[in-house]
Amino acid sequence: MSPWLDPILEQARGVWRFRWLALAVAAVIALVGWLIVFSLPDRYEAQAKVLVDTRTALKPVLQGLATNQDVSVELNYVRQALLAGPQLSQIAERVGALPKSGIGPERRQALLDALRNRIELTVDNDEQGGTTYGISYEDVNRARALRLVQVLTSTLINETLGGSKKGSEHAQQFLKAQIADYENRLQTAEDRLAAFKTEHFGLLPTEQGGYFDQLVAENRAIENLKTKLVVAESQRKELERELHGNVAISSADAMPVVGPNGVVLAGGNTLSQIEQVRTRLNRLLLKYTNQYPGVIAARKELAALKHRWAEEIAALKRGDASAAALSGASANPVYQSTELALDKVDVTVADLRTELVQHQRKAQELQRLLDKTPKLEAQYSQLSRDYAINKKQYAALLASYDKARLGEKAGNDGAVRFELVQPPAASYAPVWPHRGKFLTFVLMLALGAGGALGYQLNRLRPVVDSPATLKRLTGIPVVAVVGSAFPTRTTAVSRREVRRFAFAFASLLAAFIAVVILSHMGVRLGGTHVTPAVHT
Repeated sequence: MSPWLDPILEQARGVWRFRWLALAVAAVIALVGWLIVFSLPDRYEAQAKVLVDTRTALKPVLQGLATNQDVSVELNYVRQALLAGPQLSQIAERVGALPKSGIGPERRQALLDALRNRIELTVDNDEQGGTTYGISYEDVNRARALRLVQVLTSTLINETLGGSKKGSEHAQQFLKAQIADYENRLQTAEDRLAAFKTEHFGLLPTEQGGYFDQLVAENRAIENLKTKLVVAESQRKELERELHGNVAISSADAMPVVGPNGVVLAGGNTLSQIEQVRTRLNRLLLKYTNQYPGVIAARKELAALKHRWAEEIAALKRGDASAAALSGASANPVYQSTELALDKVDVTVADLRTELVQHQRKAQELQRLLDKTPKLEAQYSQLSRDYAINKKQYAALLASYDKARLGEKAGNDGAVRFELVQPPAASYAPVWPHRGKFLTFVLMLALGAGGALGYQLNRLRPVVDSPATLKRLTGIPVVAVVGSAFPTRTTAVSRREVRRFAFAFASLLAAFIAVVILSHMGVRLGGTHVTPAVHT
């Protein structure tokens, strides 16, 4: 025989000596274990699933116009509140899972902890954006499990909607309070600003900016006016030079006094008189000599007229208006246009000088205010800034309040949809314990315990049952072995023992099959008697 098989057979023969004790122990352990399994109460599971869908037709329409309702936050809050002590205690008392009185605080807390451990809340987000919330609970009472899941489902839906509505109402109340507060602040800021303007009227910066900005603008305007004034005065000098120079002389030379019939009139301007006297002198010289009294008188008159003409030309160059009239230059179109252009330039120069003076006075006043009232401008800026901040915040609060009201109306009109994907339901078959597995495990445990007991007893009380074992233990070769005196009888007794043990072992297996059948039939151990499970 194989050398590694001999020790195994030797141990098996040693354990066989304690077979009845091992089988009895296995039977006792199996019986006790089976009774424990039968005493375990059945637990039934109730489940429900709720779909929360915010993808409604109102969502794109209200985008940016109303406050978005964050239902997921409210749902998570409700989920946590469901498993909290006060909320869970009320629900447990409502469905009968927890006595309302008669137990101590520690026992009550232990029952609540056990109840909380058997409640399972799950969240599943789909690809379309919807969220499915699952609720499951196990209890020894199927009706109570179903009732508890129904209460949890209705609480999840109702408190989420109610909490969202309550949160919207609280938000609106908060916004109302803030709006009233900022309205008072805005009114106070307006009153302070108006009183400050009234008290310091004429000393405050205008819409053009502060004093420094206005002073910079005034200085820039002064520089521009000075430049324009220089250009205008240059034009004026040029026009005066033309009017009192060649234009006046040429106009006086070209403009004799003409009568209604086109005849040059005597007694007109000096140049015409000179021409008349020169003509008369020429006529006299044709008839008389130079010593003729008439020729001498004409020559004296011509000299006087030329002298007067020289004085008039000098007066024209100086700008004498009477000289222009006497010389006839004022009637010349060129002289008139030049004189008109000069008048316009004079008006422009006068206007520029007046405007320059005004801006210089304004700059001086601004410089005085800038040196005198820097603190006043700082106070005005502070009051204006406070007013602007309060006004901006007030407008933002009003906009938020309108959005909150619109969001509440949208929620009431179905902006969030709750749908029971799986209504609360409980299976009629218990989900725990798995009695078939438990009963099989108890049998395997019992057989293992019996075999371990026989093995330990064999090690405590070993025997030598073969020559090979004796040789291995002593090292002395075995020469001969004395057999049984009645081998046939010994063989029969051994076979009878094997049959008896096989029958006993088969009885244990039959008992196992029986308890499995009873378990599937619904037989349970309640107290000291066995009762069938009732499926409702």
